[in-house]
Amino acid sequence: MNWYLVKLVFQIVNGNNRAQFDEQLRLVKADEITWASEKASVLGWLEQTTFKGKHGMVEWRFIGVAEIHQVGAWTDGMQLWSTTSEADNENEYINLVKTNSAKALHLNRHATYEWAE
Repeated sequence: MNWYLVKLVFQIVNGNNRAQFDEQLRLVKADEITWASEKASVLGWLEQTTFKGKHGMVEWRFIGVAEIHQVGAWTDGMQLWSTTSEADNENEYINLVKTNSAKALHLNRHATYEWAE
């Protein structure tokens, strides 16, 4: 069995004027890449949902498996994913990254998990 890193893409439809998409990185275990792609697609289809949000109905539509990469031997510090971004204002971008990093660390330290039944 092999591990594959897959990127699932969902469109978020909520009446907002701007198009919104959620990209999720998932690990999938399979014998071969074709089976990993099938499993990833099933995950995406199963997670499509519609619910009532704060400002009306929200729909998550599965678009597809955008990327799939076999992950070799696990090593400490190995790179799983990379992306390149362009910003109009480098200081704003750097501050945003630092703010999000601090927020993520704070949330993980103080997280309480409630499981829906």
